[in-house]
Amino acid sequence: MGRLRQKGKAGAAKAYITRSSAVKKLQISLADFRRLCILKGIFPREPRNKKKANKGSSAPTSFYYAKDVAYLAHEPILKKLREHKAFAKKLSRALGRGEWSNAKSLDQNRPVYRLDHIIKERYPTFIDAVRDIDDALCMIFLFASLPANPRLPSSLTENCARLAAEWQLYVMHSRSLRRSFLSIKGVYYQAEIMDQNVTWLVPYQFTQNVPSDVDVRVMLTFLELYQTLLGFVFFKLYADAGLVYPPPLDIKKDESAAGVGAFSLQASSVHESKVPVPKSKTVEVQGKKISAKDVKQTIKRILNDAGSDDVDMDAGQEETVAMEEDEEFVVHPSASDSQTATSLPTLKSLTNLPPSISTSLFAPYTIFLSREVSRPIFEFVIRSFGGRVGWPSTSGSGSPVNEDDETITHVIVDRPATANSLESAQGRERRLRRQYVQPQWVIDCINAGKILLEENYVQGCILPPHLSPFGEYEGAYDPTSAVVAGEGDDLDVADEDEAQAEAADDDQLEAPQESALKAAAAVAVDDPAALRAAELAAEAAGVEYGAFEAEVTKSKKATKKEAMTSMTVDEEEDMNKMMMSNKKKKLYEKMKYSQNKKAAERERLERRRQELQRQKQP
Repeated sequence: MGRLRQKGKAGAAKAYITRSSAVKKLQISLADFRRLCILKGIFPREPRNKKKANKGSSAPTSFYYAKDVAYLAHEPILKKLREHKAFAKKLSRALGRGEWSNAKSLDQNRPVYRLDHIIKERYPTFIDAVRDIDDALCMIFLFASLPANPRLPSSLTENCARLAAEWQLYVMHSRSLRRSFLSIKGVYYQAEIMDQNVTWLVPYQFTQNVPSDVDVRVMLTFLELYQTLLGFVFFKLYADAGLVYPPPLDIKKDESAAGVGAFSLQASSVHESKVPVPKSKTVEVQGKKISAKDVKQTIKRILNDAGSDDVDMDAGQEETVAMEEDEEFVVHPSASDSQTATSLPTLKSLTNLPPSISTSLFAPYTIFLSREVSRPIFEFVIRSFGGRVGWPSTSGSGSPVNEDDETITHVIVDRPATANSLESAQGRERRLRRQYVQPQWVIDCINAGKILLEENYVQGCILPPHLSPFGEYEGAYDPTSAVVAGEGDDLDVADEDEAQAEAADDDQLEAPQESALKAAAAVAVDDPAALRAAELAAEAAGVEYGAFEAEVTKSKKATKKEAMTSMTVDEEEDMNKMMMSNKKKKLYEKMKYSQNKKAAERERLERRRQELQRQKQP
């Protein structure tokens, strides 16, 4: 006889646990449980049968895997959270009793925890961490632009601004930027790091407001994890590039709004040269001082006496280190699998991959930013592609190029062109030597992978459409193709006019019998009055009754065939939906709704384009 299954102790009831039961089992508060789940990457699950998972109850609740909750019970941070709870009680008691010295001592020794072990658990390899820094970068740049308030201390925003500047410095140094897009939300960037596309969003430099209905505690928990993650990733990236991390900060330049220019990149060899070299250890044996050098010489002499070749221990160690640095994964063929195994990518192979686009796009140019142009955005973009960039002193200090520099080739302006009657002859000559373009030219050149003509982006002109380089769904509205299609439509209209003129000339030569037959074919056969009128017109034109009946019958068959075809398609679609499960049917309906919505949006844009073209026509 098999083992009897008890109700509520097997199946879904055992595999899942409610949130309230998990909090009670871990003996922590709901806020600490939420923070712990965010840090460990544990999220609620949806069981197939909620009633069975909830042991017969149908009350709405959140479920977690019982194994995940058991995994949290052994987390070191859980112990620190309990210690912090006891610390808060002791501190409040000391403050209530007026024991200020005791309270100060408690505050100085408050329990803290580190997230290093969580980063190593969640990201076993460096490539895994690089793939998952998109959200981390978006969060860092968002908090770097927020003002300090009681919920957001100034130290937090300063740390986020420092991490954002370190990331921009590395992208500029490694020339890793590939795409950019100016959207309503902010500026989208995409960089290629270790053959991985990293996309992040940077908000515009406006005064940001933190809404009161936003739960900042949840965002701060994510931010705490992301700060630790980016610290690990940046240290590895800087170390692989041979740079010192963190980069030194010039406080004077930072106070004068130098931005990224306040940080300086230094080679790691300079840092390593300052590290003191440890002295060789000496050991006293039987009254004699023996050093490590004496030990190596003794080993070498023993090996020579044994008949072996001359071996230099230092050289052997250097060769071992060199072999370890150049180590690659060697693919060994499998005895059971006859197929050729693919080689595994390594950090060295990913670093040596060629860039997808030219990273020295703006290298031959020196670009000056006007005062109305956002300096942090375009300084980062231009320097990432090898260009020199300057700005006026009102935008911050540290500009390597002055406004009257003769090497300036382009000036980025974002204001309408106005005539300056007080301009000197030297300034007019300088203006003729430079190209004055709008900011969109820089971004479009990056996305196109080449330098575009400045004629379409000159100061004051109507700009071409700024398209997203990240790809849209198939069949999406494309303003560029729409312009071509519009020109084709104009040609089609002209051709139609010519065809109508030729048809008007040929109407006199057309036989009346043919026109009567065409009217019989186009008549609505369901309307007896229209059918009778067409019959009288055919009789007056001299058409035989048999030919008229044949044309009407042919029209009826064609109409019936079209109706049957459309009905067959609809019936087949309904039959397919009947064979689906409820879950697949809902998914199919969502897909159809999304497709219809996209098609309606495209039709709306197409109609808008046609209206604009009609308004432009004289």
